[in-house]
Amino acid sequence: MYKVLVVEDSVTVRKIVNKLIEENPHLTCDLCEDLAEAKIALESGTEYLAAIVDLNLPDAPRGESVELALSHNVPTIVLTGNFDEFTRAQLLDQGVLDYITKESRYSYLQVSKLVDRLRKNLNTKVLVVEDSMTSRNHICSLLRKFKFQVHEASDGLEALDELDNHRDIKMVIADHRMPNMDGYELVKAIRHEKRMQDLVFIGLSATGDSVLTSKFIKSGANDFLSKPFYHEEFYCRIMQNLESQEMIQTIRDSANLDPLTRVYNRRFLYEKAEELFDNKGARTNVIVSMIDADNFKGVNDTYGHKTGDVLLQEFAALLKDYFPDDLIVRYGGEEFTVVSVRPPKVYLSALATFMDAVRTTKFTHHKFNVTCSIGVCAEEHECLESQLEVADARLYEAKHAGKDQIILRSKSQKVSQPA
Repeated sequence: MYKVLVVEDSVTVRKIVNKLIEENPHLTCDLCEDLAEAKIALESGTEYLAAIVDLNLPDAPRGESVELALSHNVPTIVLTGNFDEFTRAQLLDQGVLDYITKESRYSYLQVSKLVDRLRKNLNTKVLVVEDSMTSRNHICSLLRKFKFQVHEASDGLEALDELDNHRDIKMVIADHRMPNMDGYELVKAIRHEKRMQDLVFIGLSATGDSVLTSKFIKSGANDFLSKPFYHEEFYCRIMQNLESQEMIQTIRDSANLDPLTRVYNRRFLYEKAEELFDNKGARTNVIVSMIDADNFKGVNDTYGHKTGDVLLQEFAALLKDYFPDDLIVRYGGEEFTVVSVRPPKVYLSALATFMDAVRTTKFTHHKFNVTCSIGVCAEEHECLESQLEVADARLYEAKHAGKDQIILRSKSQKVSQPA
């Protein structure tokens, strides 16, 4: 849960802002009506994701509340009833994130949207590719102000290395003119890689050449900015592109995710398998596990199907905790599949630790314990279907042998955990 500081003397505005922000399950507000209360809140040691501050308060008529929030290094959004171009420019130079006027409900929605964007940015990696250190430092500082995780490269070749080392980078911002590999060549190289098809790419150039803009877009860039740019325009373009990409991902997720457990469904499993088995080098590393919650029918019969659903949700959440880098799928009913390319010893150790966690977890509000049975296929096969069949057969062997155990090859090679 992230905390947001709201400093506002109007009771009505405080209530509106508080309601909109706390509609987000990840956010909660501390409300202050003047500078004195804000000082107490900021000096309490509480870590705030952001501060939403009125420019004119009874005990701070000249923007002292803004200075206070910034002095505590809290990202600050100014919410005010007065629009003044000079004051706006002054505040932006001072380091506030944005300056929003209390014109309508949309203004307050903008504020809540911006705060949620900050929350998402904490886990969003952006790569800045620029050969000019001055320009690169300026862009990086703008991004860090908005809580992005920032990576840097001085040309296209360095950028490709960085993308290979940090495969979860979501956005690339690259200048056109660079040595070794320019921005135009970089975007073409990125779009040739299947895994980077969804990467947001924003091109930059000081030339202002409209032909260059269209070349970038046609080669796969999502957007283009001419330098120098106003930092408000820079932020707007970044936010819009990220939101568009997230919307596309949401649409995909609706097709690929199991609606109850929010892990992947069987359809996605077979789609992803094509990528794994097309790569002959990775094929030998593919490990498939079939994992089944023991005595699930008994839970439904004793506590009802709603409790059974909650158990599956909590069981899936536990799988995500212990296999964050692996592919987790609800294969059907209470049966889950985990596909991994980790070293066998590392993966099998994680399986044993997961089984211990299942045994000791109190599931649902009824606080009961369950166990699970697991069948594993770590041998090389030509296709996923074949590995699934072997893992599934071993799962049923584990079930018939007494449950609460892992079967790797046969009964003689069983890895059992004490109950």
